[in-house]
Amino acid sequence: MLEDKRLFLLDIDGTVCKGKQLINGTREFLSEVKQSGGQFVFITNNATKSIQDYIETFQELGITTDYHNFITASYATTRYVKKHYPDQLIYVLGTKSFIRELKRNRIRVTTDCEDAEIACVLISYDNQLTYEKLQDTCELLSTRKVDYIATNPDFVCPVEFGYVPDCGAICQMLEHAVKRSPYFIGKPETAMVDLAIKGNHYTREETLVVGDRLYTDILCGSRAGVETALVLTGEATKEEAEAFEQKPDYVFSSIEALHKAWK
Repeated sequence: MLEDKRLFLLDIDGTVCKGKQLINGTREFLSEVKQSGGQFVFITNNATKSIQDYIETFQELGITTDYHNFITASYATTRYVKKHYPDQLIYVLGTKSFIRELKRNRIRVTTDCEDAEIACVLISYDNQLTYEKLQDTCELLSTRKVDYIATNPDFVCPVEFGYVPDCGAICQMLEHAVKRSPYFIGKPETAMVDLAIKGNHYTREETLVVGDRLYTDILCGSRAGVETALVLTGEATKEEAEAFEQKPDYVFSSIEALHKAWK
């Protein structure tokens, strides 16, 4: 039942924010979750920002958070790389912030496709993308026997005016050139949901995944055995939700409508 939920696992882009603008009702909802003894954790496929970046961003929006309130695709990717490629060199197509995050976690990274030690190619959402980066990545994936992973399969990222291409779109573009697709680490894989539940004192029955995308947020919650709520402030529409194989348990016009129904 919705009123029994205590742990809210929230997507960010299109769910609580559009670009740098907070979606109406978000601040009030998060405040009441905390006041009721519950917890919220942002589980985002956006890998352009570190957790510290997000803490500062939400502080500017008037919302106090700490490291316990975030599990990002970059964090999940870091854990994956450290487990599967210890001390190996990773070629990264991503933002400077993402690369700094990997280095802070003592992962060996390079942006030089000529480096002979490269064991794996890692793709992320990159709002600093250049054609040179794409060409170098194509050369590496076409001429070398290296593994290929990516942070998340999202095709678009919501911004103030609409959408811009996300990691999934970049990978799809590369696939047309190199005939290879990566293993995606972020949602709909369940790692972020599992980590959030493990790090908090709530059951799966007390947990709700909230997001605006069917093929990442809703599918992730379904695979993790957690109820899901779709908000219509981002990518998906009500008609698409009704046609989706893994239907969300709840559909709301916004986070504000979810708040009212939960109360």
